[in-house]
Amino acid sequence: MGVRPHFPQKPGRRLPGGGGRGRARPERGPDTQPRPAPDPYPRPAPESLTYFRRALEALKEAPETGEERELLIHNVLKELETQALALATDRAGSGMLQELLASSPPGPLSRLLAALLPHLRAVACHRSGAHVLQSVLLQLPRFPGALAKQEEGDVKDGDPETLEELVLKLASEVRDALGLYSGDTHGSFVVRTLLQVLGGTILESEIARPRGPQSLDGQRVPVREFKPTSFEVPDTFLSCLQELSSCFLKDISVFITGKVSSFCLQVALQVLHRKLPKACSCLCDSVIKYLSTRNSAADGSPLMLFLRDQTSSRLLEQVFLVSEPSRLQSLFEDHFQGQLQALAAHPIANFPLQRLLDSITTPELLSQVFEELSPALEAVLAQGHPGVVIALVGACRRVGTHQAQILQLLLEAFHCAEPPSRQVACVPLFGSLTAYEVYYGLEEEEDAPSEHKVEVAAARPLGEVTVTGSLLLQHLLHFSTLGPVLRSLTSMEGPQLLALAQSPAGSHVLDAVLTSSTVTRKQRRRVLRPLKGHYVALACSRHGSRVLDAIWNGSTLGTRKEIAAELGEQNQELMRDPFGHHVARNVALGTFLKRRGDWEQQQGAVAKRRKVLSTILGD
Repeated sequence: MGVRPHFPQKPGRRLPGGGGRGRARPERGPDTQPRPAPDPYPRPAPESLTYFRRALEALKEAPETGEERELLIHNVLKELETQALALATDRAGSGMLQELLASSPPGPLSRLLAALLPHLRAVACHRSGAHVLQSVLLQLPRFPGALAKQEEGDVKDGDPETLEELVLKLASEVRDALGLYSGDTHGSFVVRTLLQVLGGTILESEIARPRGPQSLDGQRVPVREFKPTSFEVPDTFLSCLQELSSCFLKDISVFITGKVSSFCLQVALQVLHRKLPKACSCLCDSVIKYLSTRNSAADGSPLMLFLRDQTSSRLLEQVFLVSEPSRLQSLFEDHFQGQLQALAAHPIANFPLQRLLDSITTPELLSQVFEELSPALEAVLAQGHPGVVIALVGACRRVGTHQAQILQLLLEAFHCAEPPSRQVACVPLFGSLTAYEVYYGLEEEEDAPSEHKVEVAAARPLGEVTVTGSLLLQHLLHFSTLGPVLRSLTSMEGPQLLALAQSPAGSHVLDAVLTSSTVTRKQRRRVLRPLKGHYVALACSRHGSRVLDAIWNGSTLGTRKEIAAELGEQNQELMRDPFGHHVARNVALGTFLKRRGDWEQQQGAVAKRRKVLSTILGD
């Protein structure tokens, strides 16, 4: 993906005179020795790298906030202005810059951006330089009020006066060569970050992934330096974003078919959907119109061909996610109706189908999709595409229809619908995505399916809970009708429920039990009762301790006494374990063991506050 790297030929391997065998080697004079091509990027002076390395060490020792830290960063960044290009395009220098930028005030940030702008193409299309520009842009949400503000002493003759003007200048240069920057492997990251900053919307999917060079201690420098996902931007930013969206329209075919530039169009759709819905709708129309007029498919709409393509299918996923209900209905009726089972079976097309299902919000469209897909649930699972089933179950949960039907179809797909005694095994089967016969090691049954043997099931350890199986159970636990699922959970023995709570994926199933509005308090108590006697094991587990904290936070005073009394019997073991130590502190176990009266008074006050809050919220 992107520009193919050029590797120098090894000495002695290159054939002279065009490479033909048997040709005489031409005589070579003293001045014909090949010389290495000059490095297009200046290299930072070694003493500069040493200076910045020491500055970073001093920064780590300085207070986290205060004038001393700001003054240190201000002085360090001021020193690098003359070497901004050299440092930004150097692997070590880039890493140091990113660490400094994470705490930079607006003034030095403006000067650094102003120093890099004259070399924008060289920096943005460079592996290390692109990450520096990203880091500069990602600091803007920390001080939106400073975008149009000029700090004293920060203005230079001929330089833009504010951060707002600097960003707009950067955006103008990117707009004039959008195809170049978007098609470059490194430049595309800058374009995507710029789109988000102009729209005041930081997409977690784009920023959360660790990228960039390693820092001095060998750790990868984090690109994401702040928590907010949205922030205020001046109107000029939104106007610039509108202009960039028009540039996508002019060369829509390039951004649809290009493996790298397509990512920029996908981010543009997400940002425009949040800030400029009309522009987003226009882009979506342009994408669908272009793809619909391309190669015709023998099995229906031309879009079917592009849903099976690695690049265009990702773009169509975003189109589905940002489309309003009426467009989704039209897309289904004009292009996908009658083709859903074929899409579900395809190794690539099943992913955009999942996004289509994730976008459904109307009972009308869900009914049409459900009627077509529901007969193939078992086949889709057998093909190894459980995400399609999860997305369909999620749509039923979100829209609130077809819940009883899909639960029955799932029981049939996992071979635990008949005889009815098998339904009590549905949670282990759903969680591990395993059919009944496979899970319990039964031979193929030619006659009627055998009855479920409770004793055998109780003695069997819980199978591994997969991420997709956990998601399936979480959706089902928010259904309005969840009889078989709850009966299965309440039938689990203590060790099995403990294994579920200690599982990385399975622990979230119990989260759903504790948070679902359709699970009553009485039902929660019945599900969680087998964990009594296993509280210490829960507390000393990474994931189990989190579940125990959630149970504790929702428990009555009487249940808290039971938990604290059981934990107190093995207080020393808890204190030696890092997770157990946290739980002991959370339940105030020391106070419980030494001053029971004070502990009961504290917990009683907490219970009263929670009861008042629940009454206010209508729980």
